[in-house]
Amino acid sequence: MGKIIKAKETTSSKERVRRVIRHEKPDRVPINYSSNPIIQGRLMEHLGLAKNDHAGLVRELGVDFRGMGAGYTGPALHVSERSDRMVNGMYGYVCRWIENEAGGYWDYCDFPLEFADAEKVAGWAMPNPDHFNYESLEAQIDATDGYAVHLGGAGTACVINTAGFFRTMEQTFVDLITDDEAGLLLIDRFIGQQLAVLERELSAIEKIAKKRGKKVNEMLDFVWMGEDLGTQHTPLISMEIFKKHILSRQKPFFELCGHYDLPTLMHTCGSSSWAYEEYIKAGLTGVDTLQPEAHNMDPKYLKETFGGRLFFHGCISTGGPLAFGSVEDTKKDCAAILETMMPGYEYCFAPTHALQDNTPPENIVAAYNVAHSVGVY
Repeated sequence: MGKIIKAKETTSSKERVRRVIRHEKPDRVPINYSSNPIIQGRLMEHLGLAKNDHAGLVRELGVDFRGMGAGYTGPALHVSERSDRMVNGMYGYVCRWIENEAGGYWDYCDFPLEFADAEKVAGWAMPNPDHFNYESLEAQIDATDGYAVHLGGAGTACVINTAGFFRTMEQTFVDLITDDEAGLLLIDRFIGQQLAVLERELSAIEKIAKKRGKKVNEMLDFVWMGEDLGTQHTPLISMEIFKKHILSRQKPFFELCGHYDLPTLMHTCGSSSWAYEEYIKAGLTGVDTLQPEAHNMDPKYLKETFGGRLFFHGCISTGGPLAFGSVEDTKKDCAAILETMMPGYEYCFAPTHALQDNTPPENIVAAYNVAHSVGVY
């Protein structure tokens, strides 16, 4: 059975993360966690936790972050017609189960709007922003007291990846290059819907904050967004396309966060630092994922190029020693990353993506023990 030996803590999780966002010295590096369900079950068993005790797991690991949001309360807009498919009831994209030797995952398929014209896209059912439970946010705030709390996630304001769920990635890139009417309409519809929900969430939190004599940015710590921008070696799109079709649609999210003086964190997979300067101009505060194997994503490069201007969240590769090495390999890798990223008080320890099913639980425990030992200031 594994065990996490936690660092001595002198501040709350909330204050720890806030200090790093401000580039101020915390007691230790903030810690975050994400994983696929199968490996999470194995990790919980390895740690001696009850099945599905996610709350116990994040406490055991010392996770400082908690997410919240208004849940959808409207009707199911899309249903599955096949037993071997999982259809998202809100948006209608489709997944099928893909097994592998380590477990499996749900992957996107069928692509319901791949060949759709603008008329079909315009008529495609999407959730009404009024059909979300904004009243639940107050209870969520109380339940996450003391933790660093965010709205949104890697799919918030994400153009390319999300459009690909409906259109395929290939068609999405064609849409962006050719200014395809149907493809751009689809993007504007789901991005607009997301923005409307975020506006209502922040408005609801503002009312709660005023009632308690506080400001929104005292109750909420940041807003998390995402956009996959690179392969392991190159950008997925040109700077021209990025500015024209991606950043232009994300700027209203940055402006909304700026209105409430809220930090922002951007999830970007692959080689994506080429876009960080433009994001900084738009108001970006921090970057997530930071796959160290990708071009210009090496921790030393990131620190030298963007240190002092962004805070960093990620760098612990889900495709490196954590998945394929020994416990000692994992410890060495995590310690090296901490040594590089900790100076300047701007790093949050986290995997580069959800931990995958081929990751040995003992390596995960080793990684988080390094965060609690080497990650102390």
